[in-house]
Amino acid sequence: MHPTLIAIIDDDEAVRESLLDLLEVSGYSVVTFASAAEFLAFPRIRDTKCLVLDISMPGMSGIDLCNELRRRNVTIPVVFMTGHAQDALIKEAKRTGTCLFKPFAGGELRSAIEAAVTV
Repeated sequence: MHPTLIAIIDDDEAVRESLLDLLEVSGYSVVTFASAAEFLAFPRIRDTKCLVLDISMPGMSGIDLCNELRRRNVTIPVVFMTGHAQDALIKEAKRTGTCLFKPFAGGELRSAIEAAVTV
């Protein structure tokens, strides 16, 4: 059995690298992207089992990416991350997936991913 493929999408390189390390050590196969547009060009979108996605990014936001995936009939569980308390965005994110507030513990992220991929 192949490891579960997780995509991390965040415009902050340090966040991408730290989450990549955390999730690979946990046994996941992980790919990282600096933007939603980069992820949309990924040829294995439909193999992705969970998105770990920043809500607020330049260009296409995390919410916009989820809307675009829905438009393409692609359903992937999402764990949103945010460092900003923007009530409207957080409310929208919680309709689509789980929302973690930065900084969060590694165990919180692993639990959120496990819950998302077992639904």
